[in-house]
Amino acid sequence: MKVLIVYYSMYGHVHRLAEAVAEGAEEVAGAEVVLRRVPETLPEEVLKKMGAIEPQKTFAHIPICTVDELASADAIIFGTPTRFGNMCGQMRQFLDATGQLWAKGALVGKVGSVFTSTATQHGGQESTLLSFHITLLHHGMVVVGLPYSFQGQMRIDEVTGGSPYGASTIAGGQGERMPSENELAAARFQGKHVAAIALKLTK
Repeated sequence: MKVLIVYYSMYGHVHRLAEAVAEGAEEVAGAEVVLRRVPETLPEEVLKKMGAIEPQKTFAHIPICTVDELASADAIIFGTPTRFGNMCGQMRQFLDATGQLWAKGALVGKVGSVFTSTATQHGGQESTLLSFHITLLHHGMVVVGLPYSFQGQMRIDEVTGGSPYGASTIAGGQGERMPSENELAAARFQGKHVAAIALKLTK
């Protein structure tokens, strides 16, 4: 049973969540967990001006995903930073190239799930997750979120990401805040939850 984690990360926040999602999925016996990045669309000079070159070097070893790889997975967990309340352009471009998979029904019945990152507490985490689900539903995927059995999303003692729609983190306006332990716990829970459901569906 293969769990594919496909993400875009500019400064490392989504990458760290992806690692935690993978850790959770690996707890499910029989799960083969694979990490992949979507292709970059911005020129190097733009990334330099945005201060993204050095952070991206820390996860440059993660292979770039091909569209065909999606069809080989039993579950796909997508990670994207938020751009104006929606997924980033890099992820949108990658998904817009999946038309042939849609035409063949190649993703129908596979488990799909999403996690995200925003700069601010109310910067569009839920709208990004929910709007991402639309693409998964068009592909006929079984959409899975982050249930309230993860008690960490009930916390009010700290500022934290996480909603019923998926794990998330708050990066700060300058990207200065990396995922908290509670946010990483949410990502691990989501990874394990998705993998467990995929395992049931593949039996």
